[in-house]
Amino acid sequence: MIVTLEELLKRLEPLRKAGKKVVFTNGCFDLLHAGHADYLSRAKELGDVLVVGLNSDDSVRRLKGPGRPVLPQEMRAYLLSQLKPVDFVVVFDEDTPERLIRAVRPDVLVKGGDWPLEKVVGRAFVESYGGKVLTLPFRYDVSTSKIIKTVLERYCDK
Repeated sequence: MIVTLEELLKRLEPLRKAGKKVVFTNGCFDLLHAGHADYLSRAKELGDVLVVGLNSDDSVRRLKGPGRPVLPQEMRAYLLSQLKPVDFVVVFDEDTPERLIRAVRPDVLVKGGDWPLEKVVGRAFVESYGGKVLTLPFRYDVSTSKIIKTVLERYCDK
């Protein structure tokens, strides 16, 4: 389900009261691939409710450059929301999800294995109230950047 931050917080309240564990992750998720699906599936296994913070188009452009994202945020959010492990998708416009993490207060904050634990945004905050911060190693050697590079090399004139 794609929600605003305000709606997300309202929906999480009864789930928390029922003892559900909230897991949070974030990313650009520009071109969904097997690596994303595997990562999100394993993230969901760490709790009961998986919240995905999705970088807005402007945020992706600032982080990845003028050619990105390939897909607009509405499409990226829709695709994520249709994946079985994902319970909520919330779009954020900042360069980091710090504000979102502080609002959500997840029980578990998770990032991919390409992030050293000490560089995970929100780590100190989540650990300050006893939450866990984890990184998950990738099982697939794939990324949106690699996909774009492969397409350009194979199918475009050099």
